[in-house]
Amino acid sequence: MNLVDSSGWLEYFADDKNSDFFTPAIEDTEKLIVSTINIYEVFKRILQQRDENDAMQAVAVMQQAQVVDVTSAISLFAARISHEIKLPMADSLILATAKSMNATLWTQDSDFKEIPDVKYINK
Repeated sequence: MNLVDSSGWLEYFADDKNSDFFTPAIEDTEKLIVSTINIYEVFKRILQQRDENDAMQAVAVMQQAQVVDVTSAISLFAARISHEIKLPMADSLILATAKSMNATLWTQDSDFKEIPDVKYINK
């Protein structure tokens, strides 16, 4: 299973320099999960930079994968992660979601750089 961080989704939608890194994980929807936190972050950023129609189209693409809600169990796991390795809330929720689903996290967010089971590329 794979979970692409919001930074990766934004890179993919913008067809920016690291989009090729994220494309295999994103386009393999059978093995892709999406956190509701990712949906929030991507929708908000595209809404800020473009318009609501573009933001909704991005979310529709994201929802082709298995969407994983933030549950109480994921929230508690994220709080433990945040406490142990000092990650911000959203990052902790995304990492907890990936770990709870035995998924590899794909990202260009340097907060995840040294974490095991993370595929990281410099931005």
